[in-house]
Amino acid sequence: MTAYKIALLDGDGIGPEIMAEAVKILDLVGKRNNIEFDLQHGAFGAHAYFDHGHSFPEATKQLCDSADAILKGPIGLSHEESKKIPVDMQPERGALLPLRRRYNTFANIRPVFLPKSLAHFSPLKPEIIGEGIDFIIIRELVGGLYFGKKESGINAQGKRYVNESLEYDEDQIANIAKVAFETSMKRKKVLHNIHKSNVLKSSVLWNEVLEEVGQDYPEVEIKHILVDAAATYLCLNPGQFDVMVMENMFGDILSDQGGGILGSLGLMPSACLGPEKAYYEPSHGSAPDIAGQNIANPYSMIGSVAMMLEMSFGLEAEARNVWHAMQSVFAQGNSTPDLSKPGEGVKMISTQAFGDLVVEELDKTPVSSS
Repeated sequence: MTAYKIALLDGDGIGPEIMAEAVKILDLVGKRNNIEFDLQHGAFGAHAYFDHGHSFPEATKQLCDSADAILKGPIGLSHEESKKIPVDMQPERGALLPLRRRYNTFANIRPVFLPKSLAHFSPLKPEIIGEGIDFIIIRELVGGLYFGKKESGINAQGKRYVNESLEYDEDQIANIAKVAFETSMKRKKVLHNIHKSNVLKSSVLWNEVLEEVGQDYPEVEIKHILVDAAATYLCLNPGQFDVMVMENMFGDILSDQGGGILGSLGLMPSACLGPEKAYYEPSHGSAPDIAGQNIANPYSMIGSVAMMLEMSFGLEAEARNVWHAMQSVFAQGNSTPDLSKPGEGVKMISTQAFGDLVVEELDKTPVSSS
């Protein structure tokens, strides 16, 4: 029997609730495919700080080091609760960025997908959605402003100041460019390169290196577009995009906008890939305002499981089955209160009920080798 160890980082807020639904899927996938998933939970995020004195405790680091893949829930608390945690130990700085740095998860893959049958979730007009939304945002994840040098203090004039550096070298850019081109080769062979080279010299280098890498992929058409224009076109004509590649901060912003055009970040799973290890996570936050109410949709968490099955374990067919099962639950008219409002013609169900229905639908699909 094949065996894999998965570190489960439940996170904060709704994290434990949606993680529980992901575990249901992994249990069924294991049984269907004769795989033993060794699922071990680790403390991570704000609650880890309150319980263990660190948002990324040493025991969790060791667990992640020994795991074949990491499944991470959303982290963070409300603004007021977060102020109880020292700035450098708040979840994003004390846990998330160190996780990315530890495993060099430089490639963030975020599918933005909404079939025509689910167009009612989107705030966009039907004529803009057309036959559906289907593109992938590829974001460089361990460079740029987020990882550059940072300093703050009082300057010679007695004024408070901050200085943060945007840093990239050609290898970092080439690495993410290769991921983008390889992804494009599997799809429509059109790559939108998102940049701001009319202002930022970092984008000038970015474009130069991307063009150089592109010489190895002559079948892929490169389309350069300024980031502000891209933000506009995501709302006006999302159908023009297939694969988009961009640096860290641009990717952070535009991928959230991608969730916006779908109608919710709750519909956006993601994969964070490094050379030796990957972690998978929903793109949304921990939603502390609805935590414990059993109303959060686990789609993005279960979708992250599907991405893990495909990218870390090579179970491509079973990953497709998971996607199909989730789409089937929605197609039957089901939704959760965080995604839909009463009177929208949907059957409102709980987090647990949604997960149970996905399990039922997945169990109906034939098991096939990937």
